[in-house]
Amino acid sequence: MKQKNSAAILLSILWFVSAATSAFSQHNQGGSVEWWNIPYPKTFDSTGFQNTLSFIHVEGNKFVDEQGNHILFKGVNISDPDKLVKNGYWNKKHFQVIKDWGANIVRIPVHPAAWRERGKDEYFKLLDQAVIWASELGLYLIIEWHSIGNLVTGLFQHSMYETTQQETLNFWRSIVFRYKNVSTIAFYEIFNEPTVFLGQLGPMTWPEWKKINEDIITIIFAHDRKVIPLVAGFNWAYDLKPVKDDPIEMDGIGYVSHPYPQKTSAPFEKNWEKDFGFVADTYPLFATEFGFMSADDPGAHIPVISDEEYGKTIMNYFKKKGISWTAWCFDPDWPPQLISDWKYTPTKQGEFFRKAMREGK
Repeated sequence: MKQKNSAAILLSILWFVSAATSAFSQHNQGGSVEWWNIPYPKTFDSTGFQNTLSFIHVEGNKFVDEQGNHILFKGVNISDPDKLVKNGYWNKKHFQVIKDWGANIVRIPVHPAAWRERGKDEYFKLLDQAVIWASELGLYLIIEWHSIGNLVTGLFQHSMYETTQQETLNFWRSIVFRYKNVSTIAFYEIFNEPTVFLGQLGPMTWPEWKKINEDIITIIFAHDRKVIPLVAGFNWAYDLKPVKDDPIEMDGIGYVSHPYPQKTSAPFEKNWEKDFGFVADTYPLFATEFGFMSADDPGAHIPVISDEEYGKTIMNYFKKKGISWTAWCFDPDWPPQLISDWKYTPTKQGEFFRKAMREGK
């Protein structure tokens, strides 16, 4: 009898293991699975992962490495990895060309629509590749939630940007859990471009926007204190004036501005200083989107129309203020383009910013 009981117990154990393995396998392969068998998420698999990049942190108004050296970041934005996969250009070569241009950082926009369409687990595979390629090439990364609109009212400029506060919070909880303590990812840009669109997307006050950011930063820091959250201003991430009297009440963060040429008029430096540049005197400041193109270039639109004179002026301003930057966009389709084709032929602004990135190399 005891032998029969033992055999029955063994068979039960084997059945349970087999069922659990099958359920996990179905989940990992994208098949249906009972809700109680869905496994907990996993962190980034660093097995065999070689990374010599220093962790970046905030000291005063500067980004510094582990040795205390001030790091000025110069780089580019790529298009959404989901788009690059569909175009056939999601590969290490894409990052290698950027490295050859002189960049030390790449900004990766994740659109809510792409995140949902591909699914979290599949999108992680793309970001995992980006981390590996960037690490091998000595490039830092910014991951950013690429939405444009009003998180308070839930209204957005286009369907590709539609999200919710809950989805945004869950996105960052998932991202920071996955990539905690990976030094290649130096920055999490919380939300691309907050805007009320001249009231068309409803009202949003700075205290409301500040509270949303502080909630997300709390989640990020609960998982990982070695990454730097970046907070954008109003007016499509251009205007940081509210920071003067009511800054984010958390240490270890940076601020973002997107100073495209038509966001203000001459005298540029005086207006930039008033609108966002003053922040760099107290906090680290990162211009994560900007660029220029001629009015007759494909896709030209307000507020990006200008020329090299704007480029020279803003480069001088960034240098004087110690502002890091990533120009938009290393893609032949998304204006203002840095490349004109998939042979990586630089546009006029591409030539300009390639030269700027190579300075001092």
